[in-house]
Amino acid sequence: MRLTRRDALAALTAAGVTVGGGALFLSTGEPESTADGTAEHRLDESTVRTLVAAAEVLYPSEVEGTEEFVTSYVQGKVEERPDHGRGIADAVDYLDDYAVAWYDAKFADLVPSDRDEALERMNADTAAPDPNGSDVERVRYFVVNELLYGLYTTPTGTTLVGLENPRGHPGGLASYQRGPQS
Repeated sequence: MRLTRRDALAALTAAGVTVGGGALFLSTGEPESTADGTAEHRLDESTVRTLVAAAEVLYPSEVEGTEEFVTSYVQGKVEERPDHGRGIADAVDYLDDYAVAWYDAKFADLVPSDRDEALERMNADTAAPDPNGSDVERVRYFVVNELLYGLYTTPTGTTLVGLENPRGHPGGLASYQRGPQS
């Protein structure tokens, strides 16, 4: 199943992000610039690359289009919530430091099996998500849960787990043409 820009917009809407600004970003793909030419309220390329690498091991194998979806979703969210973006960047920095300490390479440079092992080894799969907690708890909150929330609030993501109509999505025409028990 291929994630699309429409999925990224659905995820942003589910996250409460103003879709108008996100839609502008999604349509141009270019960051807003300040007078001195630097991007404002955006994650740097290295941080996004690490998030895409994390999504590749967190998302089911049948998901395609991960890079475009993750980039659109996280950049759209960070534009509206810069504090959240700083939390994501800090958590990704810790994830990279952890990967370098254990595997001598940044997280995005690891093979998928090592990325999966790194997340499991640091207990990011069982830690309580807490934006103000320990480093691992922040990785769980800002990386793991953020990416999974993005995926499973899209029509494509919910279809993967058998939910036809995610919250905030009215469903397709087929939903209205069949009985409640079918």
